[in-house]
Amino acid sequence: MSAARQPSSRSTNDARPNRSGEAAECAGFGSPGGRAYPLRVHADELEENPVPTKSGPAGRVLTTGLMLFALFFGAGNLIFPPALGASAGSRLVPVVLGFLATGVLMPLVGVIAVSTSGEGITGIAGRVGPRFGVLMPLAVNLSIGPLYAVPRVATVSYELATRPVLALLGLPTGRPALAVHVLVFFAVSVLLALRPSRMADRVGGWLTPALLVLIAVLCTVVLIGMPVQGRTAVGEYAARPFATGLTRGYMTMDMLAATVFGIVVMTSLRSQGITTRRSIMRATCWSGIIAALLLAVVYVGLALLGTRAVGDAGDGTALLRSAAASSLGTAGVVVFAAIVLLACLTTSVGLLSAWGQFSNDLWPRVSFTREVLAAALVSLVLANLGLAAILTVVSPLTLLLYPITITLVLVTLVDVVAPGHLRAAYRWGVVCSTALGLVSALSDLGWTAPSRLLARTGLWNDQTGWILPTAVFAVVGLVIDVVAGRWSMPVEQGGRGDPAVHRP
Repeated sequence: MSAARQPSSRSTNDARPNRSGEAAECAGFGSPGGRAYPLRVHADELEENPVPTKSGPAGRVLTTGLMLFALFFGAGNLIFPPALGASAGSRLVPVVLGFLATGVLMPLVGVIAVSTSGEGITGIAGRVGPRFGVLMPLAVNLSIGPLYAVPRVATVSYELATRPVLALLGLPTGRPALAVHVLVFFAVSVLLALRPSRMADRVGGWLTPALLVLIAVLCTVVLIGMPVQGRTAVGEYAARPFATGLTRGYMTMDMLAATVFGIVVMTSLRSQGITTRRSIMRATCWSGIIAALLLAVVYVGLALLGTRAVGDAGDGTALLRSAAASSLGTAGVVVFAAIVLLACLTTSVGLLSAWGQFSNDLWPRVSFTREVLAAALVSLVLANLGLAAILTVVSPLTLLLYPITITLVLVTLVDVVAPGHLRAAYRWGVVCSTALGLVSALSDLGWTAPSRLLARTGLWNDQTGWILPTAVFAVVGLVIDVVAGRWSMPVEQGGRGDPAVHRP
């Protein structure tokens, strides 16, 4: 696909892969065991050569890794680490290690897992069942897309970046200013998202380096020029530092984003001329590793910044503002605003592009461009009207979806090494994680009776209580698969007593 074109509307008899296998497909993704999952390719990508790039394979992977880092690094990822560093006190090392384990390694695992399916989370969820394979990815893409996450990054960027700069300049900061900010924000986001073939170059090649330079400047100036505040760890930070870090990293919920951004990475790599199954999987893994390393370095730097910043230890935004103003003066306000704007913009671009690709595949009669524009319009309206009402629905929905997503990703990693294919492990694990995720969601909505009942066991909390029971259920399902012969039976033959199986 050339730089001047984007995925177009497709009819039912175009080059889109179909169930009978008559359509054109790129080399499938799969495990070393020989399973291949078809990668759907837009018709105009097949008609034209990939976008030429001046860099070699290593340069393409580096640029894509930089892009993936920027897609992950939103405003929330910027705010969490300073609060963590300020609250940890002398327990900083175990807290940060726990945070990195779940806030960095889990998203990396998610990206690697979805690379085994040419359809990202859709391909993985389809292994549970056809209806689940549509509804669950749709819910994920809506909740971290146009219904919440995209409009949220627009409003957050206004509150943390544009509004302080306007106040500094003595300009009005009322609702009209918000409307103008949101309009410009989404106009830029759409322009970048409409060309997935150029996203790695524009985001990874330009916006990410700018973001990293600004963060490096802020962290370096603070670490050199400001003393450690010497706070004392209290509460859970003092009693269970590593476990607290694990929980804080878990609550970034970047695993959901990983399942969405995985397909964006694969599409970008394919558009740069990397097309074979092994090369795309390898490039996706290395891109994920680059993004994970950058996230880890930035998180550590921001956590150390938090140990020196003055202010409420639990308020990451206030800590960052205080550190920027104390170390850079008035220029610190501008630097902090630029960091927030770049972090929010790159995340918005990635989410809009991911929604466009997912929805275009789900409803192929509607073009990619129209899907992106529709998502941006919905996000624009929600950002101007406020997110309080939609948050009451999206927050419990996220608590329901997150355990399911993690379960799917982890079972997928086990499935990758199996010569055959698993089925019961997916279904048993998903059934348990869905049931317990529903308990957490109901608790968030205000009905706490099921949660209080489970809490009597001494093993339950609404954030991580689902993990142990789901692991047990998944192992039971795995044993069933082994007994049924699905672990060792090649996909083409199906499991023992099963008809031939072909994954979507």
